[in-house]
Order: sequence, then C-alpha cells, then structure tokens
Amino acid sequence: MNDEMLACRQVVELVTDYLEGDLPDAVRSAVERHLQTCPPCVTYIEQMRSTACSLRDVPVESISPEVLEELVSAFRSLLRPPAE
Repeated sequence: MNDEMLACRQVVELVTDYLEGDLPDAVRSAVERHLQTCPPCVTYIEQMRSTACSLRDVPVESISPEVLEELVSAFRSLLRPPAE
C-alpha cells in the first residue's frame, strides 16, 4: 500500500483483520497512520476490541438456533455487494 490515507470506511472494513493481527504490514501501517489522526476511529476500534473480549467467553451453545440463524444472516448481508 502506498502512502495514501485510508478513509474511515476502509478502517471499519479492516477492523476484524486489524484486531486479529491478520493484515499485511503495509495495510496495518496505513490503518495505524489513520488512527493517529482520527479519534472517532480510535473509539470505534476500542469498542470493537472491548466487544470481542466480552464475547470471547460466551459459549456458542448458549445461543438459540433462531438467534444464531439471524446473526449469520445479518453477517452475510454485510458481505453482499450493494445493489446497483
């Protein structure tokens, strides 16, 4: 990745991989440069990190099949390209 600044939307799209340490070095560096100048994205990253830590201890078995299907459906809809 070159020295261009990432937009907030791009940081949001990369948040999971960023928090899991799965970004290539150049992309991770670009995210971190963005975070140096964008307090709202820092807050978002902190909230996502906190949420992930809180949910880490929730056993999947405690989620009803209906709620699990609703969550899976919601996540899948996030991955669909926008309708043109």
